[in-house]
Amino acid sequence: MSHPDAQAAAERAARASYGRLISLLAAPTRDLASAEDALSGAFEEALRRWPEVGVPTNPEGWLLTVARNRQRDVWRSAATRRSVPLEDHGAAVDPFADLDALTIGDRRLELLFVCAHPAIDESVRAPLMLQTVLGFDAAQIGRAFAVPAATMAQRLVRAKRRIRDAGIPFAVPDRRLMPERLPAVLEAVYGCAALSWRGGRDTLAGEARYLAVTLATLLGDEPEAWSLAALTTLTLARRADGGFVPLDEQDATGWDEDLIAEGESYLRRARSAARPGRFQLEAAIQAVHCERRRTGATSWASLRTLYAALLATAPTLGAQVASAVVTGRIDGPDAGLAALPTAVDDFQPYWAARADLLARAGRDATEAYRRAADLAADPAVAGFLRRRGEARTGTGTPSRHGTEHT
Repeated sequence: MSHPDAQAAAERAARASYGRLISLLAAPTRDLASAEDALSGAFEEALRRWPEVGVPTNPEGWLLTVARNRQRDVWRSAATRRSVPLEDHGAAVDPFADLDALTIGDRRLELLFVCAHPAIDESVRAPLMLQTVLGFDAAQIGRAFAVPAATMAQRLVRAKRRIRDAGIPFAVPDRRLMPERLPAVLEAVYGCAALSWRGGRDTLAGEARYLAVTLATLLGDEPEAWSLAALTTLTLARRADGGFVPLDEQDATGWDEDLIAEGESYLRRARSAARPGRFQLEAAIQAVHCERRRTGATSWASLRTLYAALLATAPTLGAQVASAVVTGRIDGPDAGLAALPTAVDDFQPYWAARADLLARAGRDATEAYRRAADLAADPAVAGFLRRRGEARTGTGTPSRHGTEHT
């Protein structure tokens, strides 16, 4: 087998299985850092051996076995044995004995709740989940949270040490502990969906939906969990193959009708007498967009109402920008420009929306298109923005580019 083929197989295994393997490797010792080191070593060994002997029938099991053996070697070393209290790991106890490479389970939900433990600083809970459970690196997470990559990396290292030193158990907490941990877990799954959508990572977008639906099913009657399941499902239903196409230019007949119906069913389960939460409102916004598959038109008035409620509940920067885009659709581009937030130098959706509104108003959008393209994480989005800017900037020809947030 060629080296490129082996590398591609390793990359597929990493995309599909990283979080699942980390959660399995870390559970026996509660040491995330050592689990990551062991899995990294297993991938390095795969890149050395797979070109020679071929990709194994069960790549995930192969990686788990190699990583587990590396962990066992470290655990048995004299230095580690002297540093581990006897009550934690007796001399005759192998903490990795129960890991079966042929029957790999999924303990990611447990690890998500570990990362949401009150002993972990609140500001790093969602970033920690994004890295350890969902496989994003510190640079990607730092961009999402507007924090320098080096600073984010330091915070993540400290949080992993805290999990190990505090002996936080790998378990889904009981109902009494859910209220203090659930928001961070939902935020991390939402972050995975948003990052994978913008970055073109289809596998992780599907994983975010899987985790959201699994979590909602586990909790049974939690409205925001079902809302997140609806949001990730409806968003994935609009995912099209090929290059980037703005939402309002997509052929809605190509959207997945079954996923839309499934997402709408989750949204109905989320309804309650209580005031709707952030994810319920965001899911309702996606449902309005998906309705275009049936009606052929977008109800901008409905979107305005929903964004007003969302801004009252969770006035995030993304929601403010998307609301301004809706205002521009209803009241004209100048009104949309006036509604845009200020002081958002590095927020890509802001520059994309600003470019679109300026072009619609027949004004020079050169700088806005350039900034939006430079800040885009997805090369397909960046290329689209550059082409759109070159074709329509300053011509007075209305641009139809919007943002995925709307």
